[in-house]
Amino acid sequence: MTTTLRPAEPLRTHPDGTRSRRFAVCVNSRPVGEIRLGTSPDPGGPVARVADLRIAEPDRRRGRGTVALLAAEEVARGWGCARMETVVPVAAAAALRLFGTLGYTEHGRGMVKRLGGTAPELPPDRHARPMTGAEFDAWREARSERCARGGTGRGTPGAAARAEVRDDHARLLPRGLDTDGMLFSVLEHAGGPVGTLWVALEEASAYVYDVRTDAAHRGRGHGRTLMLVAERQAVEAARPVLALDVPAGNTPAERLCASLGYETVTRSLSKPLL
Repeated sequence: MTTTLRPAEPLRTHPDGTRSRRFAVCVNSRPVGEIRLGTSPDPGGPVARVADLRIAEPDRRRGRGTVALLAAEEVARGWGCARMETVVPVAAAAALRLFGTLGYTEHGRGMVKRLGGTAPELPPDRHARPMTGAEFDAWREARSERCARGGTGRGTPGAAARAEVRDDHARLLPRGLDTDGMLFSVLEHAGGPVGTLWVALEEASAYVYDVRTDAAHRGRGHGRTLMLVAERQAVEAARPVLALDVPAGNTPAERLCASLGYETVTRSLSKPLL
């Protein structure tokens, strides 16, 4: 029997230049599932994303998903993509095994915490305040450099990695420090700043985009305090869920979030298309 992909809708091209399409997974022309592909812009070239992959129960465990995913990679190459990405719920054990078998590696974990109605107290010797304009400019420059180095480590050329960071900041922070729904804070201890925090207030949740303790002040519990500040901001804004993505390999951050009651709900995976 031959497993193939058959377009289930016209190719959609979006105003930002990205594209998407849904395909039927067929065995000898008989539909047994579907896969949805899309792209996202990237200075180093478009990135393909597997938005959904489903195989009907009677046809599972027969290699249909494997062949469908390999065929999807060929489609992505035809779109000029150099990398495939996907986000898989941790409960989808079979999907995680499938992607792992085909060479996808984890580059991040999505973690969430459901909050009560009471904001947590901070240690009495620490307090958070809004970031100033000068501090924001310095923070943005330093974060851009860190993110660009991270992109280079994942294989994105240096100039493309820096362009990607600039594009992300332009998209997420069109008004810089004054962008609606974005909270930028500085944690102070013993009269001076020890860390920074960026929290986004989304429609039904809050999201921690960036949390960082200054290198000279690490190992003193400031990271935990910054996460408590994020919880306070979410509760005060009536957001019942706080989420963040933790890069793969950042074991201290994973342990900190787990100790605060966060749960891993998704795993972000990627694979270079050679």
